[in-house]
Amino acid sequence: MKILILGASGTIGKYLVQHFSKNHEVICASRNDKENKVNIEEASSIAQLFEKVGKVDAIICAAGEAKWGYFNELSEEDFYIGIKSKLMGQVNLTRLGLNHLNEGGSITLTTGILADDPVVKTSSAAMVNGGIHSFVQALALEIPAGKRINAVSTGVVENAYQKYQSYFPGHIPIPMSKMIHGYVRSVEGKDNGQIIKIYS
Repeated sequence: MKILILGASGTIGKYLVQHFSKNHEVICASRNDKENKVNIEEASSIAQLFEKVGKVDAIICAAGEAKWGYFNELSEEDFYIGIKSKLMGQVNLTRLGLNHLNEGGSITLTTGILADDPVVKTSSAAMVNGGIHSFVQALALEIPAGKRINAVSTGVVENAYQKYQSYFPGHIPIPMSKMIHGYVRSVEGKDNGQIIKIYS
């Protein structure tokens, strides 16, 4: 398979590249990639990426951010960070990417446990993750035949746990080796419209 991974230089993205490269052709893209630079906050940047890489068999997005902070300290602009980046970035990636998927191809988006089990300071991030979950489930009802979309939702992964553990007291860090199974299931399996949850 020819797999395009966005956010390829990030905590999860690097591990995805390492894993899928063993058996597939992987194209890496990120904000800092010299060859395939992309900013998912800009639809034009996503379109340019697809014009360059052409048709693919799978698209994985491990990119996108949202502002964390107490609700009464977040401005309207703070909420738009997550809406523009993680939410609409992945929606636009899907909207444009469907036309560049080969028959039988799939799109895998990334969310997280905050959609179902939010913690303090995550009203914006939880909102965005929940929105993506609903988007994936709704789109699966009308996605063109022969193509699929899923989202992988994980708890805080081991490689990021030290940075975020104060936000997640009592949460079990997810081993990277376990997290990868959600993406393998989405890409190599037949699921469509699923929120693949790796929470413990």
